[in-house]
Amino acid sequence: MTIPQDPSIGNTFRLLHSEGYEFVSNRCRRFGTDIFSTRILLKKAICMQGAEAAEQFYSPGRFTRRGAMPRFTLKLLQDTGSVLTLDREDHHLRKQMFLSMMTPEKLAYLAELTAFHWWAEARKWQALESLVLLHEAYVPLCAAVCEWAGLHLREGTIRRRAEEFEAMIEGAGRFGPRNWHGRRKRAHTERWARKVVRRIRSGQMRVPAESPAAAICAFRDHKGRLLDTKTAAVELLNVLRPTVANARYIVFAALALHQNPEWRDKIMRSDEHLAAFVDEVRRFYPFIPVVGGRVLEPFRWRNHLFKKRDWVLFDLYGTNHDPRIWGDPATFRPERFLERKFGPCELVSHGAGDPRVTHRCPGESITTEQLKAVLRVSAYEISYDVPRQDLRIDLSRIPASPTSGFIISNLRVGSSTFRKVA
Repeated sequence: MTIPQDPSIGNTFRLLHSEGYEFVSNRCRRFGTDIFSTRILLKKAICMQGAEAAEQFYSPGRFTRRGAMPRFTLKLLQDTGSVLTLDREDHHLRKQMFLSMMTPEKLAYLAELTAFHWWAEARKWQALESLVLLHEAYVPLCAAVCEWAGLHLREGTIRRRAEEFEAMIEGAGRFGPRNWHGRRKRAHTERWARKVVRRIRSGQMRVPAESPAAAICAFRDHKGRLLDTKTAAVELLNVLRPTVANARYIVFAALALHQNPEWRDKIMRSDEHLAAFVDEVRRFYPFIPVVGGRVLEPFRWRNHLFKKRDWVLFDLYGTNHDPRIWGDPATFRPERFLERKFGPCELVSHGAGDPRVTHRCPGESITTEQLKAVLRVSAYEISYDVPRQDLRIDLSRIPASPTSGFIISNLRVGSSTFRKVA
């Protein structure tokens, strides 16, 4: 049986510019299937979506991420030599290093730092007539994750790093000037990160023994070798940059609260309601549209033979909006997470399956804990006005955001005093 095909030479433009997050879903609906083939960047690509597709795509050892991401995206995000590009034992060992950073105690510490830096930055925002939250949110998140990682940076350095991370994130979804700007900024950040690695290893910079920076600098592969300086710097950035990227989720959470104000009291009263709200933000709003993989071992699914090195794109956004899973996916409804528990191949904002043995993002718990921390401090301590603006989300733009970036004005911070955690 042959799977449906859409061989149009214009599909690269449609994916990156005109359809964006809905590219795969549009064709799955048209063909009445969860799988079809097309051409992206002049190469054959097999696209798939849904919970069953997630189970296949994230089956341990079935796919590699090496050679599966366009270079213009790879260079801005994971980069060569990172954990994402590894397989089998190398991937398992490197992944364990990242997962060791996600203990309940370390996540609680990051949440406390996030709450403190958000509150401290909000006190400065009081002096502004208005601000674009999408732009400003990068700074407190950058301050929090750098301190959590063991790096104590001056205020000016934090803002500079935040601006560089913002440029990487904004440029990752397409090629052209925005991508080139992000790559120039990443070059600055990588030079800084390599310097940090060298100073830590030489003893010139002291970091806590249990910190992520220390773990990366001391990590040894299965042959007992330290990571080379460039790769260690890349992995340090792979802790910092995705955490700073959560600024986008925070803006979406602020938008969700603005449009669903009844949830403000709910998340203040109940941790269960707060967790449901955070999960619905991750499900409902667009973050990463698709993720790519190259077949390692041939297999058959839906009567299609996947051959070694086939390029496959799994639709994260479409699966998070699959009516077979969610019933009413176009409705923002956190109650769904109180009504039943969803499986590891249903809510796939950060990938699917068991993060210990698959390529599911190890930083998923960082996202959830940071969102909870910011929502708590915002609900209890911060108030603001939302002036008239364009809050539409253009799904053809990758990465997507409210058109206005979510402008707030007349920001007020409560009288409580946050103490910085030790």
